[in-house]
Amino acid sequence: MLRNLTLVLALLVPGSVLAQGAQVAFGGMKQDTSAPVEVTADQLAVNQTDGTALYTGNVVIGQGEMRLAAPRVLVVYAEAAGRIERLEATGGVTLVNGQDAAEAERADYNIDAGTVVMTGNVLLTQGDNALTSEHMTVNLDDGTAQMSGRVKSVLQQQPKTSNP
Repeated sequence: MLRNLTLVLALLVPGSVLAQGAQVAFGGMKQDTSAPVEVTADQLAVNQTDGTALYTGNVVIGQGEMRLAAPRVLVVYAEAAGRIERLEATGGVTLVNGQDAAEAERADYNIDAGTVVMTGNVLLTQGDNALTSEHMTVNLDDGTAQMSGRVKSVLQQQPKTSNP
């Protein structure tokens, strides 16, 4: 209900503001960014020199309730060994959190900041409703997303009920 209200309020904002950006709910819950990160893929190449690991082929990353899938994900480790700093997913990315799903050409997940920045033909689906933009920043700490770059919303109307 709150998610639908947020979408309706976003539509009531004047068009010029929507062109600048819109804030929507995403995931309906806070994400535990300190939870373990599980990565599965077809291949892995580790570069000890720059502290990265490149996962390729059917990459799926899970952390708590959140899932991210992409053909290619670069994992960048922090100076402290064993701690992931950020994930850079490219080649067509799908992010699912709760009942919400988003697709984009690229996603950058900064674990310390608790943000996922998705760019390039972003499509956010929430039930039967859809929003598109060029850029979306998901704040995992509060379960919201900010969309910008020609935001478009398609909201499905609920059928009217007749009174007997």
